[in-house]
Order: sequence, then structure tokens, then C-alpha cells
Amino acid sequence: MYWHGDHMNGWGFAFMMIGNLVFWGVVIFAVVMLVRSTARSEQRGQAAPPREHRDPEAILAERFARGEMEAEEYRARLQVLRDHRPDA
Repeated sequence: MYWHGDHMNGWGFAFMMIGNLVFWGVVIFAVVMLVRSTARSEQRGQAAPPREHRDPEAILAERFARGEMEAEEYRARLQVLRDHRPDA
């Protein structure tokens, strides 16, 4: 089909090279996906680390420091937190 006498022509060689690259690309992709799925299944069996309890006032102060709210809003929210504190 792609032979010219007793030699392969340029198109036959090009298709052979492309086919070889595609084959090895699929093989490498399959191995990577297999390794990733195995690693994920091992991680699913582990318990999630416990979340540390963070002080709501500290979270509010961090948000204010990042500029997510103005000073008036910060003071109002801080007052609400302090008014509704469980130990108050």
C-alpha cells in the first residue's frame, strides 16, 4: 500500500512514526492514570484530619485585615459576636 518498489515512501514512514508516538502516548497516559487512581483510593481510606477550632473573633479580624470589610462593618459584626457569645 505505502511501498514504492522495495522501499517505503515518505508517507508510509510518517504514518509509522505518528502511529508509534500515539501508541506510546496512550501507554504512558494509561500508566499515569492507573497510578493516580491507586493513590486516590489509598487516600480515601484515611480519615480526614480534625479541623482545629478557630476563634470567630480571630476569623473576623483576619477578614478585616485582608480588606474584605470596612471598619464600621467590622465593629458591628464584632459587637454581634460578643453579644451572642455562649458564655456571656
